[in-house]
Amino acid sequence: MSEHFETSAIRIQSERSQFDEHSTPLYLTSSFVFQDAEDMRSSFAEEKQKNLYSRFSNPNVNEFTEKIVKLEGAEDGYSFATGMAAIYSAFAALLNSGDHILSCQSVFGSTHTLFTKYFPKWNIETTYFKADETDLEKYLNPSTKILYVETPTNPAIEVLDLEFLGKFAKKNNLIFIVDNCFATPYLQQPIKFGADLVVHSATKLIDGQGRVLGGIAVGRKDLIREIYLFARNTGPAMSPFNAWILSKSLETLAVRVEKHCENAQKVAEFLETHPNVSLVKYPFLKSHPNYETAKNQMKLGGNIVAFEVKGGIEAGRNFLNKIKMCSLSANLGDTRTIVTHPASTTHSKLSEEERNEVGITAGLVRCSVGLEHVDDIIEDLKQALD
Repeated sequence: MSEHFETSAIRIQSERSQFDEHSTPLYLTSSFVFQDAEDMRSSFAEEKQKNLYSRFSNPNVNEFTEKIVKLEGAEDGYSFATGMAAIYSAFAALLNSGDHILSCQSVFGSTHTLFTKYFPKWNIETTYFKADETDLEKYLNPSTKILYVETPTNPAIEVLDLEFLGKFAKKNNLIFIVDNCFATPYLQQPIKFGADLVVHSATKLIDGQGRVLGGIAVGRKDLIREIYLFARNTGPAMSPFNAWILSKSLETLAVRVEKHCENAQKVAEFLETHPNVSLVKYPFLKSHPNYETAKNQMKLGGNIVAFEVKGGIEAGRNFLNKIKMCSLSANLGDTRTIVTHPASTTHSKLSEEERNEVGITAGLVRCSVGLEHVDDIIEDLKQALD
């Protein structure tokens, strides 16, 4: 029977124990036992599916992974302690010295640091292209192995055309990896558009309540096998407790994200009318330059709104200082609305030129719209802007 998204997110569960529990229990164990020597031998030889050690697999982690695999339309997956562990492990498992990455330049700050500070030490180079570019052939060389993008991007909320990129990757025999964190599998499934791997920071909307860290990579079975072997030996595994929390979170993902998007749409529409705001970026605003692309590949616009406060960095700081209800935090995708000013905080170490290159202007504010009553969110933003 073909299940709807909401049903899979709720009904995929670990096998019940002898106690016939309705809700999956916590499996807080470091290791598992074997019945006899042959059971142990065949388990380690991978002739049977069995949990050996919680760094490799665990019933709670397996349940969470299985859910995301199903929801993303993937073949297999592996869960990690954090989103960055998932991203790093995917690259480390699949790349060799001398390989080349082609990436959109609008990527999360820690991903940018991997590309520019650490990978060059291992003779792995990265070339950036702008989010609105379509002539990507000129950036390829014989060593190009991976095409990597986020969409929507962080924090400028650019939307990349996944269908175009999927066809480009296939034509040029590239491994196409998409960070789908901002959209979640409820709003967007990049594998439908040709992605080979999808990565998430489960810390964000997947958890949705700012409680635990987590990451996951899902996609082609052969690629996940390489990632699994790398992770099994290097140890960035997700904890069973965090997996238990995140699997429970998935049960409400659809209803939460629907409300997040409804609130975010209203917040974006309000911001477009405010005289002290010069620009608003939200995928489902008709004013967004890639509105049609967003409508084609996303179910709704997500919960992140980016807007430009008139007056530059000082105006951005002043806005944060005047906020009363909304939280000032580095996280996003929480039940609570969060505002950040990237130019003076998360991206302050970049030069002004580097920030402008990725759409982080002096007065840019990123708002992760929460689940409070939308009138209260708008009232707080309004008093801070006035």
